[in-house]
Amino acid sequence: MLHKTGTRAIDSEGLTTQQWAVLGALSRDRVKDGMSIGDLACYLMVSRQNLSGVLSRMERDGHVCMAADTRDRRSRLVKMTETGRYVWQMGAQPKIYDYYEEVLTGFSINDMTHTLHYLLKLLDNMERIDKAQSESRGDGH
Repeated sequence: MLHKTGTRAIDSEGLTTQQWAVLGALSRDRVKDGMSIGDLACYLMVSRQNLSGVLSRMERDGHVCMAADTRDRRSRLVKMTETGRYVWQMGAQPKIYDYYEEVLTGFSINDMTHTLHYLLKLLDNMERIDKAQSESRGDGH
């Protein structure tokens, strides 16, 4: 439902919820010089394979660019372009804020605090399961 209704909220910007997550991750000051695809996938908790298609479409649309990492030529860095930054700051972000305000209608501060607590607890459990599954497969990821 988040994907469906969230994508509709930013549809006029030509973005999907996956693309909004990528732009959000790349908009952080500490990654203004870019992020490796592996680090971005880890941050977003998605596979590199899933991220690859999203990044290809975003690069085609001019929202991100890819360049060789000067510290490790085998690695590629993803960076938000000026066009991507404009779409994020002026188009998508205000609509995302409005969307979250609407979906949280009727939630008290106490409700939001409890919801966040339980979602973080759920995430911890999922990360524990992921780690155990990775260790049992021997892939370490």
